[in-house]
Amino acid sequence: MTRFEAAAEALQSELVAVRRELHRAVELGLDLPQTQQILLRELSDLGLEITTGTALTSVTAVLRGALPGPVVLLRADMDGLPVHEATGLDYASASGRMHACGHDLHMAGLLGAVRLLVARREQLPGTIIFMFQPGEEGQAGGRIMLEEGVLDAAGEKPVAAYAIHVECTVPRGQLVTRAGSMMASASALRMTLRGTGGHAAFPQNAIDPVPVAAQLILAVQSFAARRLPATDQAVISITKLYSDSAASNVLAAEVQLEANIRTLSKATLDIVREQLPPLLTGIAEANGCTLDAEFIASYPVTYNDPRETEFAFGVLDDLVGVERVTRLEAPSMASEDFAYVLEEVPGTLVFLGAAPDGESGPLHSERAVFDDSVLGLQASVLAELAWRRLERDAPQTA
Repeated sequence: MTRFEAAAEALQSELVAVRRELHRAVELGLDLPQTQQILLRELSDLGLEITTGTALTSVTAVLRGALPGPVVLLRADMDGLPVHEATGLDYASASGRMHACGHDLHMAGLLGAVRLLVARREQLPGTIIFMFQPGEEGQAGGRIMLEEGVLDAAGEKPVAAYAIHVECTVPRGQLVTRAGSMMASASALRMTLRGTGGHAAFPQNAIDPVPVAAQLILAVQSFAARRLPATDQAVISITKLYSDSAASNVLAAEVQLEANIRTLSKATLDIVREQLPPLLTGIAEANGCTLDAEFIASYPVTYNDPRETEFAFGVLDDLVGVERVTRLEAPSMASEDFAYVLEEVPGTLVFLGAAPDGESGPLHSERAVFDDSVLGLQASVLAELAWRRLERDAPQTA
């Protein structure tokens, strides 16, 4: 039995209860007052140094161990999605919002790790920052927390950072990660294509931007296939397309397009950013149109530090056995704003299988179901990663 396994099992029912409370109280974006109050209530009696955000309803808690040592950061995200839940669960959200990405489990699991580590404060060799972060689903809450000083909350920068993300289609209890690029960057190219508009019966008297938009869409797909290295590909998808024509006999004067861009390296993202807008602008101008293109950078690549990930694999193998630890061959093209932390602090993002016994839709689906029996394991893995990493760099005593 590991250092925290028995204590985590004893906490299981409490963690399930708070997870389900959080599931029903789901909120969106950067302003999560009810969620924040639940977290503050759960942390209030543990003797932690607690601060809250200014530009967002974040919660940061610092646990200082009785023994000297470095600082490690553990993170959970807090926000949900604008999804109408259709799981049929007796604790389902009825607000038109849903924790369809498992952030309710992330919070509950980290709360469990807090309690496990607080109980051993007298033996803890160092300090732990617990980072509860709103705005993961597109609002870059992690970046805002960095700007507000989360990495300095303990007085010195963490030497490592870890987070767990649950996955409702991976077998329950399976731990999955990889060294290097773990998840893709996410950016967008927002475009306004302008012609002149006119009568649909006389296109020769106008510059119709709609067929030009079709050329741009094809050019985007050709760019990904022919301008980028096959060993470091990108996924570029046109996700928005609409014109300003309000009648079937009126040619549009303007077409709005937006491309979602996913890459696995900064080098490839730089190619897309530098070469794609001029290519599309040239096509527009060759057809008599103008194109305004705005590149919108969002989440960077989630990069698992190789040394920290090798350390994490050793901990995971020891905790659950090598057969329950998957060394992922290829990264995911989804994105994650823990990437902002991992740009500043070496660390690792780990996925934890939480597939239920019955059926579940995928992440972000109205039918996504997570088995919260994994919460004890989630808490103990986070606690063990933090503890062993502190031990590794703690001062040696005679």
